[in-house]
Amino acid sequence: MKKSFHEPELGSSLILADNIDELRNRNSHDYFKILWNRGDSFRIEMESLNITLQKNDLICLTPLQKPEFPNPSARYYLLQFNREFYCIHENDDEVSCEGLLFWGSSELPILGIDEEEVPKFETIFRVFIDELDTKDKIQGEMLRMLLKRLIIKSTRLARQQHFPDELDNSSTELIRQFNILVEQHFKEHHQVSSYAEMLHKSPKTLSNVFASAGHRSPLEVIHHRIAMEGKRQLLKTDKLAKEIAFDLGFRDQSHFSRFFKKETGISPSQYRRKKN
Repeated sequence: MKKSFHEPELGSSLILADNIDELRNRNSHDYFKILWNRGDSFRIEMESLNITLQKNDLICLTPLQKPEFPNPSARYYLLQFNREFYCIHENDDEVSCEGLLFWGSSELPILGIDEEEVPKFETIFRVFIDELDTKDKIQGEMLRMLLKRLIIKSTRLARQQHFPDELDNSSTELIRQFNILVEQHFKEHHQVSSYAEMLHKSPKTLSNVFASAGHRSPLEVIHHRIAMEGKRQLLKTDKLAKEIAFDLGFRDQSHFSRFFKKETGISPSQYRRKKN
């Protein structure tokens, strides 16, 4: 099954599918993705991450995250949309999902949909299918409303499942804003103090909040994001290590090489040879 909506004048697209070929479609590389596993557990491989999705697990992926499925018989719903259809960043005040669902700065959040919630998510996807078959002047707005509803429900689950009950809303929001800033500035700002200044907090406050949430430290988040981008460029581009080092904000190649080896256990050249 594959159903799609396009607005040529805006360049916007939304696609709903349940087959593996859509994830392998090279034309989908600019899409945000919401993937809901409807069958047995299966494994997803990405450039720097291997995860297993259990039945009714849901994940959200940014255009930078390129999943590969070793198991072609996996059962799932895959909803894809581009920035022109719905911009996560510009509409953050509506759904507050940036830095919680769609991010590249830390571990990929996996959401477990329990038996009580499954019918609610099934209803949303059934209505998506119905609306994708309904061609009229308000189709685009109906689909955007459904997408917002799906994102909001998923964001609520992320807050419930990935943040302790005792963590107040202001602390959760601080973590979210930190993740957003890291995604925007990790190439030029490598120190926690830079982000603390942007957030009008002390580095110690940031560290304490992340520790209270049971998350990796702010510095580890920054380093993880830099390392992810280094891996991506080593695998997906022909850039020299010194060019990657400069792009990621390092003074010279040697600093980048030491950093990369500390994060991954091997040098940039070894990583490229091993993966290729």
